[in-house]
Amino acid sequence: MRKIDFTYSIFWNCFLIIFGTLIYVVGLKGIADPHSFVPGGLFGLAFYLYYLTDWMNPGIIFALLNIPMFIIGKIYISGRFLSYSFLAMVVSSVSYNLIQVDLGIVNQLYAAVTCGVLVGIGSGIVLRSIGSNGGLDIIGVILYQKFNLGLGKFFMIFNVVLYSFSFATMNTDLVIASIISVFVTSVSIDYALSMFNQRKMVLVVTDKPDCISREIIDKLKISTTFLNGQGAYTGREKKILMTVINNIQLKRLEEIVFTKDEEALFIVENTFSVIGANFSKRKVY
Repeated sequence: MRKIDFTYSIFWNCFLIIFGTLIYVVGLKGIADPHSFVPGGLFGLAFYLYYLTDWMNPGIIFALLNIPMFIIGKIYISGRFLSYSFLAMVVSSVSYNLIQVDLGIVNQLYAAVTCGVLVGIGSGIVLRSIGSNGGLDIIGVILYQKFNLGLGKFFMIFNVVLYSFSFATMNTDLVIASIISVFVTSVSIDYALSMFNQRKMVLVVTDKPDCISREIIDKLKISTTFLNGQGAYTGREKKILMTVINNIQLKRLEEIVFTKDEEALFIVENTFSVIGANFSKRKVY
């Protein structure tokens, strides 16, 4: 029987989307709204239109702006990705209208930073699912697939245009605070995505590769790969051992290597995206 990956289960992905979206909405409703900030992305455009027209509220405007996004997405993106993204959009719009909260932060700078953290962590948790936050994420994925335009570049272009209009019609201090908030949001998203997912790629140059490899497999229960190498000075061929490991096991790996070979060369590189084998599966759009 084929083993089912829990991280691909409907329950887990719905939990990530709902939990992350609620944190996201608390940041918007509890801080961005009372301070009249303009968050980035499509929800930021919804806030901006609300400030200009005083029509409906950002939650409803956000839902309306998503309609053309999902119509376009239905043509180019998988139904599963779109369904999870639709759930995020519905939870965002509904919870924004239902949740009544003001976190009571008075200082504008403190509010911008805190708002950025909450919105970023919430968005990052949603993006750990196999869906998205809806809105611009859908168009961003399409542009990435069709034209290889990176998601980060697309969001930056959109936000530059949004804040250009904001500077022309809103208080300058508010717009600058909003930009600070968006910057903190981007950093927080990266942190949320890398949380519990940081990996280390380790290269070991040693005269005892087979012995060390067997110890790693037996004691750490992880696989290793041999790469063919050649010493530049001696011209002697060598097996270079490569493995990917988490932060917790790194010290144990170091101990294994230098216990077997004190003259070994131990190279560690930080890596975030490790897909396949026993690690994360590819996110299918």
